[in-house]
Amino acid sequence: MSTAASSSSVDPSLANATSSAPPPAFSDADLDKLLSREASAFQREIEVERILKAFKLNPYDVLDIDEAATQEEIKRRYRQLSLFIHPDKTPHARAPEAFDLLKKAESELSDKDKREELDAVINQARSLVLKTLSLPTSIPDSDPQLKNLNPPYKFRLRAQSKELLIDEEVRRRKAIKMNLANEGLEARKKDEEVASRKRKVEEDKNWEDTRDQRVDSWRTFSKDTRKKKKSKVAILG
Repeated sequence: MSTAASSSSVDPSLANATSSAPPPAFSDADLDKLLSREASAFQREIEVERILKAFKLNPYDVLDIDEAATQEEIKRRYRQLSLFIHPDKTPHARAPEAFDLLKKAESELSDKDKREELDAVINQARSLVLKTLSLPTSIPDSDPQLKNLNPPYKFRLRAQSKELLIDEEVRRRKAIKMNLANEGLEARKKDEEVASRKRKVEEDKNWEDTRDQRVDSWRTFSKDTRKKKKSKVAILG
């Protein structure tokens, strides 16, 4: 074998080693991007779960925003969260439901009357919490006496608000149920009145339709009675 032939031949073991070489490693920048995407997806799912577990009767809880937030802050918070957990960006199966809850919460806080009703209940809850702490209801939420409480003041306020809002919802549903029952009773009364009027009309019509028949029957009866009187035999005493 010639030197040229020897130099052109390749050791099979070396060829296998070359073909099985590991792919090039990710750069630090690539790893950072990958980890960032995974962390972001994880955080989106966590936020979806938070929204789903939030107290649905309190839009502040759903949006996770302070009760003193301005209308602009509420809109900005809604935009941030709705983009963050949008179903197109979040693989969570219940992301559409969480998205709808966010939209409903923002809509209720944007409604002046609804927000005033909600704030009235929360202010009532605030007064109750402060009374249990033996504090005047006039103190601001930033007062040092409300710091470092256990449980925290914010937690107490949300818990008391939840209790009052549930009571309000129960009363609202009872009122709706009662109204429906009353409406059902009124509907039945109206149906009975309509049926009664219909029967009266039918009875009057039947009376008129049988008028000639009744007259003929009376005439026949009168004629038969007269005949019987004429044919009656006098009894001699």
